[in-house]
Amino acid sequence: MPLANPPAPTGVLTRTRAAVTATGLWRAYGSGEAQVVALRDVSVQFTAGAFTAIMGPSGSGKSTLMHCLAGLDTTDRGTVNIGETVLTGLGDKALTRLRRDKIGFIFQQFNLLPTLTAEENILLPASIAGARTDPDWLRRVIDTLDLRDRLSHKPTELSGGQQQRVACARALATRPEVVFADEPTGNLDTRAGTEVLRFLRRSVDDFGQTIVMVTHDPSAAAYADRVVFLADGQIVDELRRPTADSVIDKMRGFEQRAPIAERTAR
Repeated sequence: MPLANPPAPTGVLTRTRAAVTATGLWRAYGSGEAQVVALRDVSVQFTAGAFTAIMGPSGSGKSTLMHCLAGLDTTDRGTVNIGETVLTGLGDKALTRLRRDKIGFIFQQFNLLPTLTAEENILLPASIAGARTDPDWLRRVIDTLDLRDRLSHKPTELSGGQQQRVACARALATRPEVVFADEPTGNLDTRAGTEVLRFLRRSVDDFGQTIVMVTHDPSAAAYADRVVFLADGQIVDELRRPTADSVIDKMRGFEQRAPIAERTAR
């Protein structure tokens, strides 16, 4: 069942400052005949205050790209900037500090600690870092996500959609420069997935948040301002103001071109 139609974005495409920049990224795993090249000379920018989706066939490199952009994986060549900060080559301590201060994460698995309440889970990263959250901002995020009456509940007392909303609140609690979301609706039913995507859309339109989301779902990608398509570790196309149908058409085109490329290679 497709997700509900997203609301129209409200002018975020006019913002041009880059929140994340990748230049000439290469990433390979293994060696010799067993080597797999996940990224091949990838250069791309992600605009501040915009919602960008990354899509591609299975094995296209989309999750590897996101992990390299977020400092969760290293690159063999190339550079990544988060704002003006060069992420590539940072030591472990500096990288941990950058991820803590400038990056938020939302994953397919909610990654909530079962012994903590929703509120404690939301505040955990800031608490570990010894950072103070802005109470007015936190109140706004919690109310936008409709979590006010769930703050004292533990994860086992929450639905999947509520747990992912707690994860969203945790990601935004410190007002990061960019939030990376890896298949954030992958474990949710249609209704809960739609709620999460509407919040991500609203966080861009109302809060000016930057979102970079990996997804395989055309309906989820339709919430974004822009979709970047990967195939065989390379960026092959992009789409502005996507709809589910336009994304499906693009993906179908990649599938139809693949046999031709294979024949040419022979």
